[in-house]
Amino acid sequence: MATKTAMITIAGRPNVGKSTLLNYLVGEKIAIVSNKPQTTRNRICGILTKGEEQFVFVDTPGFHKPRTKLGDYMVNVTKNSIADVDLTVLVVEPIASIGPQEEGLIQQVKSRNCPMVLAINKIDTVEKDTLLSVIDLYSKAAKFEAIIPISAKTGDGVDLLLTQCSKYCVESPFLFPEDSTTDQPERQVMAEIIREKLLWCLDREIPHGTAVEITKFSERDNGIIDLDATIFCEKASHKGIIIGKKGEMLKKISTMARLDCEKFMGTQVFLTTWVKYKENWRDSDFHVRNFGYRE
Repeated sequence: MATKTAMITIAGRPNVGKSTLLNYLVGEKIAIVSNKPQTTRNRICGILTKGEEQFVFVDTPGFHKPRTKLGDYMVNVTKNSIADVDLTVLVVEPIASIGPQEEGLIQQVKSRNCPMVLAINKIDTVEKDTLLSVIDLYSKAAKFEAIIPISAKTGDGVDLLLTQCSKYCVESPFLFPEDSTTDQPERQVMAEIIREKLLWCLDREIPHGTAVEITKFSERDNGIIDLDATIFCEKASHKGIIIGKKGEMLKKISTMARLDCEKFMGTQVFLTTWVKYKENWRDSDFHVRNFGYRE
């Protein structure tokens, strides 16, 4: 039997659960999640191979109004990821109102004549009547191939979404090895895991002004990974907050990150972290590119 593939973009406003959905689909944590908006910065591919079909899901940064050079980069990544795919899955919250971000994304997809499926996420948080009104509103706003209520957190409705996605598979050799779950290099996944813990442990704007660079990634003969990481922040005052009193905050962040790194790598990890600051790096084209945010 011939193999088939589908390139599918997962798009939506910040914090609607795109990365949670991607992780559930591929069965492994490859995209970081937090309760803060604009967690995802890069275009991340999640790969799911089922029988003769391979799905390549493209997780994108949340579509928002940019305020920095980094924000410009993130919005451009989202726009470019909608082009040249077989299907776009627009993820929205179960709110009976279509915001400017959703309107903007719908127009972007329409302009490229790309099929679009609506996934209404977080259905475990609302009553049925509210959900019906959301379905009615969006069904009038655009021509969706299907409207599917889901919970990326519990998996409710995700199988139905995947069945819908399979309709857009085209005959093609697999794009990735069958056992692949992501196109991200291991050191990039490790850097993102550390940044996720910064988002979880720190308040307000501090974690949004951080970037993580892996400066050492080596494997010993016994399989243990030695990992050195530098956390960059925007202000000298933020450096002290990240480190914390007697280094307690940095220790907490590092311990949480190490456990997830070990889970992903399937082996013991020795993680060493440092903190440095680069003033307002998010507004510098040079620093944005230097930290790996290249279109």
